[in-house]
Amino acid sequence: MSSETAQSKVQASSQQQNKQSGLYCPISDAHINRKEVERISRECRNESFWYRGLPLSLGSMLITQGLIYNGFLSSNPRFGSLPKIAFAGAFGLAIGTMSYIRACQRKFQSIGVQPFGPEHKRHCHHTCKECEANFGSNGKENSKPSAS
Repeated sequence: MSSETAQSKVQASSQQQNKQSGLYCPISDAHINRKEVERISRECRNESFWYRGLPLSLGSMLITQGLIYNGFLSSNPRFGSLPKIAFAGAFGLAIGTMSYIRACQRKFQSIGVQPFGPEHKRHCHHTCKECEANFGSNGKENSKPSAS
């Protein structure tokens, strides 16, 4: 009983802080299931590794070894073909993992989490009375025209 009241007080204080900071949007305050987000995040990491990262990494390593074996690439006199194969593997893993980002974004959108990244600004898409009072009608606080 006391833990519930303490938890509700903490939630109320965090909501109050968000309201004071100007980042609080009462309409877009969605209660997203954190366990679902964690599950999708874990699933995205596993799938990006097994379905894209590992195959692309192994494929690039195999192609690099073939190019070294056929003489198109020269091996290092001291370390042999290991540095080039390791670089190809790491590069393939990075490219394969990054290529899965769009699929992960679609999964997050399916549960209601907005897309992230520089092209997606996370802000409130409406003008509420509280926001108008704090930031004016255009959403900018104390905006003044530039002198130039």
